[in-house]
Amino acid sequence: MTVGAAPKTEVDALIERLLVAADSSVRKELVSQHSGAAWNEVVRVLTERVWREIRVDTHLAERLADTAIEVAEVIGDPVSLAKSLRSKANAMYALDQHPAAIELHQRAVTLFEQAGEETELARTLSGSIQPLLLLGRYEEALASGERAKAIFQQQGNTHRLARLEINIGNIYHRQDRFTEALQHYQSAYDELLKHDDAEGLAAVLSNLSLCYISLNDFPKALEFHRVARRHCDQKGMPILVAYADYNIAYLYFLRGEYGRAIQMLREASVSAKKADDAYQLALCNLDLSEIYLELNLGAEAGELGRAAHQQFQELGFRYEAAKALAFAAIAASRTGQAFEGIKLFSQAKGMFVSDKNLVWPALIDLYEALVLLNEGRLFEARRLCSAAHEFFRASAMRGKAVLAELLLARISLRMNDTNVATRHCQSALATLESFDSPILSYQAEFLMGEIQRTAGNEQGAYQSYCKARTAVEQLRGNLRGEELKIAFFENKLEVYENLVDLCLRQPDKTEEAFDYIEQAKSRSLMDLLSHSVHVPHAADPGQSELVRSIRNFREELNWYYNLIEREQLRPEERSQERIKHLEQQARAREADLTRALKEASIAEAHEAGLHTVSTMSLEQIRAALPANTMLVEYFRIQDRSVACVLSREQLHISPVTVRPRIQKLLQLLQFQMSKFRLDPQYVATFSEPLRQATQAHLQSLYQELLAPIRHLLNAEHLVFVPHGLLHYVPFHALHDGDSYLVDRYRISYAPSASIYALSQQNRPKALQESLILGIPDAQAPSIRMEVEALSKILPKSKLFLGDEATEDALRMHGPSSRLVHIATHGYFRQDNPMFSSIRLAGSHLSLYDIYHLRLPAELVVLSGCATGLNVVTPGDELMGLVRGLLQAGAESLVLSLWDVHDESTKDFMIGFYTRLQRGQSKASAMQATMIELRERYPHPYYWAPFSLIGKG
Repeated sequence: MTVGAAPKTEVDALIERLLVAADSSVRKELVSQHSGAAWNEVVRVLTERVWREIRVDTHLAERLADTAIEVAEVIGDPVSLAKSLRSKANAMYALDQHPAAIELHQRAVTLFEQAGEETELARTLSGSIQPLLLLGRYEEALASGERAKAIFQQQGNTHRLARLEINIGNIYHRQDRFTEALQHYQSAYDELLKHDDAEGLAAVLSNLSLCYISLNDFPKALEFHRVARRHCDQKGMPILVAYADYNIAYLYFLRGEYGRAIQMLREASVSAKKADDAYQLALCNLDLSEIYLELNLGAEAGELGRAAHQQFQELGFRYEAAKALAFAAIAASRTGQAFEGIKLFSQAKGMFVSDKNLVWPALIDLYEALVLLNEGRLFEARRLCSAAHEFFRASAMRGKAVLAELLLARISLRMNDTNVATRHCQSALATLESFDSPILSYQAEFLMGEIQRTAGNEQGAYQSYCKARTAVEQLRGNLRGEELKIAFFENKLEVYENLVDLCLRQPDKTEEAFDYIEQAKSRSLMDLLSHSVHVPHAADPGQSELVRSIRNFREELNWYYNLIEREQLRPEERSQERIKHLEQQARAREADLTRALKEASIAEAHEAGLHTVSTMSLEQIRAALPANTMLVEYFRIQDRSVACVLSREQLHISPVTVRPRIQKLLQLLQFQMSKFRLDPQYVATFSEPLRQATQAHLQSLYQELLAPIRHLLNAEHLVFVPHGLLHYVPFHALHDGDSYLVDRYRISYAPSASIYALSQQNRPKALQESLILGIPDAQAPSIRMEVEALSKILPKSKLFLGDEATEDALRMHGPSSRLVHIATHGYFRQDNPMFSSIRLAGSHLSLYDIYHLRLPAELVVLSGCATGLNVVTPGDELMGLVRGLLQAGAESLVLSLWDVHDESTKDFMIGFYTRLQRGQSKASAMQATMIELRERYPHPYYWAPFSLIGKG
């Protein structure tokens, strides 16, 4: 025997033999052969172990309960059998098999009644409440609670009364009687503090938090969840820790803090898998699916929605299963799988109808009508949309009624019935006069402009577009309101395109057209940088009281918008009074936020996570242009591209090309660059044909994009502001037939003219340090030589190489560094740019992670593969490391447009930094380094992958 170990009792030995028995018949035979053994005590110990294991290993708990039932059945003791049945009921509840749990509880109640076991009867009645209320059987749950309460009161059993108070509070909570629920929870909490009841305290703490969520008190809800998590962790209850993690993540989700929510939901998913908790895992997948829909990441949303649907189906949760299927359907329709989306919508609608949910079927009609409209099935779309409109118009859900009316207008417009389209649009605008919703106002005014333009009334269209633009400028950050995940106008910048188009038809409106182009670019950047990923933490140092107020109002608005939508879509009877109260609270926060924003400076709004539109006037931009610098800004209007050439003295806007030509040429160019992934022997053998083919494509791009405006380019430095597909064009490497553009001009890039002008106003940073991170490997051995050389060139450099080049090193030293150089591999995710990343020691730093960095450096250089690639989504919203690093505070960037060559990259970086240290400007250093490198590496693949973005 091990020293210090408790001696094994007879009961322990019997239980051990039972658990190693091959099957039920062997166990029952064992009990029969030892009829004189203490089998009642065995049952007692087994049922107590069931209660403990439920919090740790639910499947083991079920096995122990089954063993106890088998023993009790053989010995024929009704009380032991009743205890065993109750323990099995508790295990079934933990496994989310609620009908089975209810049936087992009822059998146990009958046996305890017959045996006159009052205390055990009351315990069983109390335990039966939770599965009853989860299945909506509230009257039965309350009746069980009242019977149990009478027994415990008669016995003076305050501990059991406290546990019962939790379950009764749950009944009231489920019925939206939150004040009554809170009273029961608080009473239970006060009493349980007097007892050493770890599980009871964990439950009541969690329930107090959930109640405060419903009462819209986020700080208290978060506080109780954190206390509950700490308590469960200390008491060794991993399943309850996982639930606490999920609940905390859900709070952040409701507040619109998607970055924190995503991270915590992922961690909760891992905990749920370890604990084999199917319900918890399904909840995590459901919420992640919804967040990814908000972030317009359709593939991930669809995959998780389907997984959650399957999991909830197996658990018997029909409402949650239907909701998950609806998310999967929305994701399918957004990713071009219209037929699949319609099929899933039909299945989800059938589930909601059979569950007697009234709201979701109408909402699905609206979703499906949009899909059918996009597929050209107009009559079917109109039928479904009309049904949805009738339902929402008769309800209190005005925003959804307006959405349905606008969709009817769009359908009518596609049917060339401008009169009916006008009538629907005017009706929607009339409804919007009674409540404030900038996103719906934008959609309605924009659609009215489309109708007017179709009818040939360009002046009326212009006026409506102007109203739509005013409405879209009111949108701030990630305030969602009534968007409903329906991407009617996925491209919020289309209104600017139409205004530019109308202005260019009139010779006296060129400057107005440029203003709209700039507003579109700034709006694009704002939309991206304000994406619901990064929210400054309340504890971040240096925040003013106004910044904290803006942040809190913004989060509270997301909280209320989420709660309103969830209340409207609940499977139970909705409380119109509660919805009205939530809407009043949301309107009050909107007013508070509007007032706070009026008081805030641009810097304060930015610090609070609300990136206001950074648009400067034409004269301000001109004044900010350095001498001998011209700005070439492209803008796409549907399939046509125009180029704005701006100098201190003049502005010209000229048509240049069309999208199909550029798309084809870019495909050919990228194909040529991809050949360098082939065998080095092939590249060496065909080096000259490869160079000539690539140069030919670059020359064709020059003819499309620059030849029409070549006569206007009278400067030494050109700043290119691309749009749409042109973000993928290496303008510095375009060839005019005699030379490359970089031979004649210094070249840099900018997200917009306003952003470039603002960057010119930035004063040099007082920071002096240089941070260098290098991750060499077998594919890129020259990285070691590169970073070691740079550490000698750059002043006050800190070099972290290999395993030392960690995310922690970047977070610690990045904020205090003037220059940040990271030599590693970049991974661009075309399918999901939010998860594009750069490799560091022990981790991959994704765009999501970069949003949480502080890198206020004068220059950030990523000398890796494809670190500058982005995906261009509707509205010219680039998603990639460029935007992430700008968000992190970088003033200038040097990034690559394609996979780079290891040796030539090392030579490029050494040449570039050497020139910077000699006092050359970034743009001049880039130009000279490219020209020098081309003498050794003639192909643009080697010397032209890097571009300078920002202040040049």
